[in-house]
Amino acid sequence: MTIKNRTFKMVVIGVSAGGTDALCEILTTLPRSFPLPIAIVQHLHPEQDGYMLEHFNQIWQMNVEEAIDKTVIEKGNIYFAPPNYHLLIEDENTFALSVDEKVCYARPSIDVLFKSAADVYGESILAIILTGANSDGTNGIKYIKKKGGMTIAQDPAEAYSPVMPKSAIDTGKIDKVLTLSKISNILLRIEESKNYTKRDGK
Repeated sequence: MTIKNRTFKMVVIGVSAGGTDALCEILTTLPRSFPLPIAIVQHLHPEQDGYMLEHFNQIWQMNVEEAIDKTVIEKGNIYFAPPNYHLLIEDENTFALSVDEKVCYARPSIDVLFKSAADVYGESILAIILTGANSDGTNGIKYIKKKGGMTIAQDPAEAYSPVMPKSAIDTGKIDKVLTLSKISNILLRIEESKNYTKRDGK
């Protein structure tokens, strides 16, 4: 599970069916001082209210918020794509939202987030694909590997719905297949080993 000689600027996560419990297991342990921003696409009902984010803010140490168009991306924050909008990374400092056509029947789409993240961060992106019942994220994983990023998939054997991580694994472009607890450990090691780039350059 080494991440030696890798430097990261951002973490992106894609998740669908059974995602709330999976995200909680991974992210509850992260401290407020976690040095990277985390952007998440979770497939939601188009009229989903803000209760889920309020709940996460109560139980997670990191700040949780819904991404807004032109939001300045800050370390130590967890950003969720809003319902019915694609979330893209525009440059190293801002998000963009789009109402373009659905991708893999989904808006927000994991593929859209992953591909835009790869274009901006290249080999400095860490992408995680979790439980889900479709193939969204598969093409994004392939694109991230093409750009040199690191990819992790949840072990399908423990996933609430194994279709999404298995689809990503079948591409041959996943670096590590891990349980949720080990994915959490990977993220904690990023902070402990200083495998990240400080945004202020200090």
